Amino acid sequence: MSKHTFGQWIIAVRPWSFPASAMPIIVTLTYLFWKGAEINWLFGLWALVNMILFHIAGNVWSDYNDFRKGVDREDTIGAKTLTTGMFQPHEIRNLAIGVLIVAVAGGLGLVVLTGLPLLWIGIAGAALTVLYPVLKYNALGDLDILMTFAFLPTLGTAYVTTGAIDWSVLWIALPVGLITDGILHSNNTRDMIPDKRAEIKTMAMGLGKKASARFYSFEVIFPFVWIAVCSIMGLMPIYTVFVFLTLPVALGCSRTMIKAVNSDSDIIADLDVRTANLQLMFSVILSITFVVSKLIA
Repeated sequence: MSKHTFGQWIIAVRPWSFPASAMPIIVTLTYLFWKGAEINWLFGLWALVNMILFHIAGNVWSDYNDFRKGVDREDTIGAKTLTTGMFQPHEIRNLAIGVLIVAVAGGLGLVVLTGLPLLWIGIAGAALTVLYPVLKYNALGDLDILMTFAFLPTLGTAYVTTGAIDWSVLWIALPVGLITDGILHSNNTRDMIPDKRAEIKTMAMGLGKKASARFYSFEVIFPFVWIAVCSIMGLMPIYTVFVFLTLPVALGCSRTMIKAVNSDSDIIADLDVRTANLQLMFSVILSITFVVSKLIA
């Protein structure tokens, strides 16, 4: 494996995708700060790093399985680490296993320092990471992403930093998680033809192109409705409505997806990147509003 350059390893782990896993942790920490919780920031940082490690393992494991299954080929838009011959399959597999072992070890360390409730959250997260390819191939990938990039990390972060399960973090998990899942859903909508060729079935394929476009639009627009309602009800500070600054981006993404229904799927070739940028901007503004609201209260 030493023959590979550092840059190639960077390509393999896809660091540009890390906001999808990092932002749920960061938003949770700022939400807890706004609530006045006593936060163990060291454990919060530990949880952030560990979540990114699980994300790396999941990325690489998915690439390995997609190549083996024939989902990713030379003519597909997906990861190129294997289809171009940059890496051999066993190298990507070993990288996934190695990073997963480190992530599990880090999680167990937190369990020892915090308590058993984290163990069950961690087991669920690790299982969903390993099983993601199988779930994705059977139309359950979207549910997997919501669990691993929204509900589980927010609950886990709340527990390790405060010592208690705080179910209220699910208020912020849903909007961020829906946009994160939009990244996957835009990919799967774009890749319906190659996915059918590989004989897998994603949720996008089950819904069909038109319904998939509508579902994607819901994923990127409903979070704004959710934030508005939560701020009005006092579940979040009123300043969270500043996330509406990113609404034009969400509407632009939605329009592009809807256009793809009656045209070539190439127009959504980069929609996953645009959705990832939306998730990052939305989450950053949401985090800032929690901090500012606490400081000026």
